[in-house]
Amino acid sequence: MHYYKNILSGAAALKLQFAPFCSALEAGFWQQLTQKKLNDFRLDESPKNIKGYYYNGDAAGLPTRLTLEFSAFDVDGASPARCCPASGTLYNTNTLEAFKTTDKKALLDKAANEIWSTIQSGAVLEDSSILNKFILLTFADLKKYHFYYWFCFPALCFLEGVQLVQEPVSLEQSFSAKQYMHFYSLNSNHVLSATSIHFLLKYTEESVEVAPLKDLISFFPDLKKITVCVYDPCTLPQHPAWPLRNFLVLLAKQWGSQLDVLEVLCFRDRALQGSRSIQHSIIFRVKLPDLTASAVCPKSVGWEKNPKGAMGPRSVNLSECMDPKRLVDKVVSTRCLLLGAGTLGCNVARTLMVRTIWLACETKALAAVDRLKKIFPGVIAEGYNMSIPMPGHPVNFSELTMAQARQDVEQLEKLISEHDVVFLLMDTRESRWLPTVIAASQRKLIVNAALGFDTFVVMRHGLKKPKDSQSEETRPMSASSNSSSSSTAAATITPGASLFSNIPGHRLGCYFCNDVVAPGDSTRDRTPDQQCTVSRPGLAMIAGALAVELMVSILQHPEGGYAVASSSDDRMNEPPTSLGLVPHQVSYELLRSVLDNYERDGFQFLAKVFNSSHSFLEDQTGLTLLHQETQAAEVRLFITLCVLMITFRPEPDVTVPSL
Repeated sequence: MHYYKNILSGAAALKLQFAPFCSALEAGFWQQLTQKKLNDFRLDESPKNIKGYYYNGDAAGLPTRLTLEFSAFDVDGASPARCCPASGTLYNTNTLEAFKTTDKKALLDKAANEIWSTIQSGAVLEDSSILNKFILLTFADLKKYHFYYWFCFPALCFLEGVQLVQEPVSLEQSFSAKQYMHFYSLNSNHVLSATSIHFLLKYTEESVEVAPLKDLISFFPDLKKITVCVYDPCTLPQHPAWPLRNFLVLLAKQWGSQLDVLEVLCFRDRALQGSRSIQHSIIFRVKLPDLTASAVCPKSVGWEKNPKGAMGPRSVNLSECMDPKRLVDKVVSTRCLLLGAGTLGCNVARTLMVRTIWLACETKALAAVDRLKKIFPGVIAEGYNMSIPMPGHPVNFSELTMAQARQDVEQLEKLISEHDVVFLLMDTRESRWLPTVIAASQRKLIVNAALGFDTFVVMRHGLKKPKDSQSEETRPMSASSNSSSSSTAAATITPGASLFSNIPGHRLGCYFCNDVVAPGDSTRDRTPDQQCTVSRPGLAMIAGALAVELMVSILQHPEGGYAVASSSDDRMNEPPTSLGLVPHQVSYELLRSVLDNYERDGFQFLAKVFNSSHSFLEDQTGLTLLHQETQAAEVRLFITLCVLMITFRPEPDVTVPSL
């Protein structure tokens, strides 16, 4: 069954409206531009080729973004997976005055004429990404690290607009369940991504077929009614994104005299909790003007408005994350306490670029300090040979052992209070418990790294807010928090949103938060690899480097240890620091299932990988199970929070989320 709302009855026909692009320039782009300006461009103001991309899988509510990142100058490089390329031209001026006086209309007209020429010649049919051109005008003040920029997304215009014949509706409303599954299977098997960002669609109740744009005449013998598809980065339910504009001009120029009604499917492919969804794609019908006889380039628009909604440039101040002096000062002045001086501790110590490093816990710490001073004579390093009292390891054998335990605790409290960052790099799980409690109480940043035989995890602990700013509503959920605080947390849940996204730094858990058993003696009846004393070569170096990089990213973040945890879903957003995302944790596991299957079954196994969707490898590597367990955990947590809300009787203005 097809569901449409015809809008041609009675009132004047509506015109199709488009969601404009918003520029999204990552800090990495500005860093690359800085290096290019200093080393390559210098005073050369000639136009330079760059590239960007957009994504058709953003969550609802996000703007239509065109992203430029550090790879923008690698014009021949591949775009990120499931992203659409856009070619651009950079005009970087040497002075702010030149930036202001550049003839913007001339730049727009030049780009529009280039697009129109490819449409007239038909060259665009071989590579329709040519339609997605952009202009970037910049001035870089490299003394203050202030960058001024103005984006333009050239779009050719129809004189009287595009007439809507049938309003946009979701694919779920338009397609039957059978048609939807046919189309979904094409997407799952990467058939759609293998065509182009613009492609043709032909469907019946029994089948769905796609074809490249250049095959339009052979694919549609009758051109009275055809269906075209475009990768659409917009998230609005009633409007397509900006890239559709030039595509419609192409269709009107090439086949406008033969087309009666054009059906357009704006293809949107969103990932949510491990599965893909395309049901929010929209489909509508338009009546195109005939441009087949037109030889003059249509009028064009495209300069981006500034944040105030007026025509004008934008600016960004990146002195906090790009000025070398500021960056070095932040890192160099940080006082680091490394608990553990074994494989992990030594790799972290040799990677740190700070002047104050104190190593504690073992006699190896003293030797490590001597080596550090030889490598970097300017380092202020001290070593301590001490023990850390641990759960499950009794200290009540005598008054002497009790006194020693008390002394160790006091010394550990003093060391932690005198440092800014505490690295937990010990062998056993339980040895991390006491430093975790003390550092959390003192509001100290903890970076934890742990090794298994072929696994590792690097994470930051949640940083409690200062006592004077902490309330019941903002109290972090940690081992030391009152359990009743979780009842207030449920009031902030947005139905349909992941419970594990956008978690602020003061609510992040610690190494023990997800445990179902208390820490105890983990060395009893354990093999060396289970005690984390034996690991595969290289893992300690990787984990140590990640631990240091995580610390530096946190130090550069404007909110420091209170920074919201970044996830893989944030890859399309501008990173909060020049080093990229600031996650809660990074984990790694060397899975042998793929290698075992390959070594056992050879090409037979590879054939299954080639011929199956991505879900086959997800099944083999355990990702499917991980997604299922994550979803189940979210449901259990949601139900628990709702029960707590009812139990503790929230205020009348608090709405309990529906199940």
